[in-house]
Amino acid sequence: MTHHQTVLDYVRAEPFRPFRIHMASGRTFDVRHPEMIKVLRSWLIVFRTNGSVTDIPEGFDSLSLTLVESISHLDSAVRVDGG
Repeated sequence: MTHHQTVLDYVRAEPFRPFRIHMASGRTFDVRHPEMIKVLRSWLIVFRTNGSVTDIPEGFDSLSLTLVESISHLDSAVRVDGG
């Protein structure tokens, strides 16, 4: 399980570095901009874009923090375990 503060640290980093959320199911979610994610106490809302228009999301995914396995920066092969 990953704590919401861990995710907030990635989102609020200066400068922001894109990151990937790794779920227990094996799915991953890329966060390329801090406005693509909303952090709640027990959930994450990750917005999806089509790539060409980033201002208006096409949809979103709700992720339970209890199922987040780890987070890694997209420019790094090193995974950081949550918690």
